[in-house]
Amino acid sequence: MARRKIHGKPLWMKQLALENIRSLFAQARKQFREDRELAHAQVKAARRLSMKYKVRIPKELRRQMCKHCYRYLMPGANVRIRTKNGKVVYYCMECKKFMRFVY
Repeated sequence: MARRKIHGKPLWMKQLALENIRSLFAQARKQFREDRELAHAQVKAARRLSMKYKVRIPKELRRQMCKHCYRYLMPGANVRIRTKNGKVVYYCMECKKFMRFVY
């Protein structure tokens, strides 16, 4: 029996998806003050793009979205940031969950 070939997406598609993800996060940052729901929708669209094309969202952008409710996080508006025991703790005010990152 012949083996089935698994084809991934071409590299240029993945690079284009990464550029689109970065631009969606930039738009969400600009849009957050006027329309929060649109900013949250743009982050969800970026997440869908990353899943479709199997592209990792860069670390600096991953920290701008909640891992639980996938909302855009703006310090002082909907996220509380604290340091504790060698970690940075992000507390999402939307879903009341927290994320810890080592620094």
